[in-house]
Amino acid sequence: MLADEATLMHKHHLLLVAVVTLLTQLCTAQVSTQWKIHDLNRPLPPVIDPATASTPDVPGRAPSDATVLFDGKDLSKWTDKAGKPAKWKVENGYMEVVPETGYIFTRAAFGDCQLHVEFAEPVPPTGESQDRGNSGVFLMGLYEIQVLDSYQNKTYADGQAAAVYGQYPPLVNASRPPGEWQTYDIIFHGPRFTKDGKLLHPARVTVVHNGVLVQDNVLLTGPTAHGKRPPYKLHPEKLPLALQDHGDPVRFRNIWIRGLKED
Repeated sequence: MLADEATLMHKHHLLLVAVVTLLTQLCTAQVSTQWKIHDLNRPLPPVIDPATASTPDVPGRAPSDATVLFDGKDLSKWTDKAGKPAKWKVENGYMEVVPETGYIFTRAAFGDCQLHVEFAEPVPPTGESQDRGNSGVFLMGLYEIQVLDSYQNKTYADGQAAAVYGQYPPLVNASRPPGEWQTYDIIFHGPRFTKDGKLLHPARVTVVHNGVLVQDNVLLTGPTAHGKRPPYKLHPEKLPLALQDHGDPVRFRNIWIRGLKED
């Protein structure tokens, strides 16, 4: 490599670091200067009833300010791609993917959010790599947090359980054995665009898998996809959430969501 080329690459690297740093700063909450420190006139946060933890046999309770998307009874808050009633199976307090019936989508649209999802992989496990307990949680229907049986099942790193599919492997593999209930707690902030469709700042996501931090406020390069990296395209600030039918009878329960306000 020539010296001039090395210098140019170094400058490009520094520029990239500067841009990422700036984006991270812009995406970080700032301390309000509107109020004095310990100001007793500063409005207090609303009071809610917090969530309760699930057990292997009993799902927990959602916080009182959450929208419950699935309570184990029916799929009234979900549709198929055409807007017709979802065709997945509901029994014993969970829903189960019915292969070849397609993705299901929430009737309501969501943007920035805190999302709680519980899932269990099929027993006995069958297949290997991506053909073992595959599904996915699609934020805004575009940005996938992978669902997969990653317990003693090797696959590509950015496609295992809790990966931002095709972009970020999880920091660790915190998967439980098939049949055991697992949890995703996801903090998501969608992208922002100018009116003419230019990207102001990218989406970012934090994921806690079974109580372990596995995605730490990562910046998404765009929508997730298999084998490619699509660019951002202008879309609304709220879109339906989706769960994937990938042909495996993955089960879900206790799904709830809380909308977040962007500062």
